[in-house]
Amino acid sequence: MTTNRKKKNLWIYILIGVVLLLLVAAIIKGSNHKTGEVVEVEKASLRTIKETVEASGKIFPKTEVKISSDVSGQIVELYVKEGDSVTVGQVLARVDPEAYNSQVDRAAAGVNSAKATLANSKAQIEAAKAQKEQLTAQLENARQIHQRNEKLFKDGVISQQDFDASLTQVKQLESNVRAAEANIRSAQQTAQSSEFQIKSAEASLKEINTSLKRTTIYANMSGILSKLNVEKGERVVGTSMMAGTEIMRIADLKAMEVQVEVTENDLPRLALGQLVKIEIDAYLDRKFTGKVVEIAHTANNLVSSVTGSVNLTTDQVTNFIVKIDIDPASYKELVKPGKPYPFRPGMSASVEIFTNTVENVVSVPIQAVGTRDKDEKKVKQTKEKTVNEEEASTSASSNFDDLLEVVFVTTKADTVEMRTVKTGIQDNDYIQILSGLKEGEEVVIGPYAAVSRKLESGSKYQIEKDKEKSKKDSEGKVNVEVD
Repeated sequence: MTTNRKKKNLWIYILIGVVLLLLVAAIIKGSNHKTGEVVEVEKASLRTIKETVEASGKIFPKTEVKISSDVSGQIVELYVKEGDSVTVGQVLARVDPEAYNSQVDRAAAGVNSAKATLANSKAQIEAAKAQKEQLTAQLENARQIHQRNEKLFKDGVISQQDFDASLTQVKQLESNVRAAEANIRSAQQTAQSSEFQIKSAEASLKEINTSLKRTTIYANMSGILSKLNVEKGERVVGTSMMAGTEIMRIADLKAMEVQVEVTENDLPRLALGQLVKIEIDAYLDRKFTGKVVEIAHTANNLVSSVTGSVNLTTDQVTNFIVKIDIDPASYKELVKPGKPYPFRPGMSASVEIFTNTVENVVSVPIQAVGTRDKDEKKVKQTKEKTVNEEEASTSASSNFDDLLEVVFVTTKADTVEMRTVKTGIQDNDYIQILSGLKEGEEVVIGPYAAVSRKLESGSKYQIEKDKEKSKKDSEGKVNVEVD
């Protein structure tokens, strides 16, 4: 009996000890437990920030010409294929010349006919001049006879009738001489008209000969045949009266550029000569360099308007074309024998244009900067009306003129202090702090709900211990997973 009682008392003592240990552990745990908003923090530090504008587009040759036929007809010869290298003056294709050969013969016949007409006109001039000389001689003889008859008539040797007859002969011959002079002038005008006809016919012949020569299509630059749109036997439309059929394109693939679309909001930050990093989908494992060489002065949607009318509504994004030269030195190792051109027109590319760079400036993660309304009453009303984070963001940013940029700095009392700051440029991760914060001060960087609306000056905060230990790095910053 005594032994059983001792065993029973021992178990009671053990049970009491366990309970006491549990109570002590609970007390210790309760004393070490912090209250307040669970946050993520990081120290403000000096960094180099590079502000960028990101855009995407396509690769194009810097020089690419479209070749169309000046004359209409059927392609009877095609001497090249897509991808061939061509040189200036090389024959590329021929359009059927038969129709133009017959036109040349007809125009040459027109020239000969006009020359024959001119020769006939010159012969008429000579005939008219000969006739005038003959009539002039007859007129001179008639005048001499009339002068003698005039003396004889005064002496009463001849009658009035004979005198009048000689006078009439003189006047008739004078009229004939004037008519001959008119014939000469008429023949000269006809000859001049024939000369004009010859020039017109020769011009037509020259034009037809030019069209005949244009049935042979030559390369107007050296490069690579980047696009071939026709096959042998197809008909093409000439460019003399309309846009014409684009037969092929020749491009200089040695010098390539990237054309990207940039929104009107980013455009003021761009300038010629700015450095660019280029990523090309075909070469995902590397980046290329370039520089801005051209910025469009007119929006892309206005340039591409087919009807010429301008849309004045603001319901569509306005973009501007920016051209970027790719630096050959950044891809020289890709140029190999048998593969001299690593890029092809139409390849997709994305770019980062470096618009501004600042070095050794105080910066914090972008998410550390929040906004608060200048009017505290509005802030309270916003909190009361806000149901979720999205609504809070929308209501808080309704009027940017009434907002302050703020960060929350941690204090030794496990509370936060709200600081008004002035920010500068930013990159994808960090933003420059111009004033309101010093290097080394610890700021709250998350969660978003805490920074955007929950925290105020004096708010308690806590950091999850296991995350705090795991996130410490050489810079002394602490990143904590948000509860």
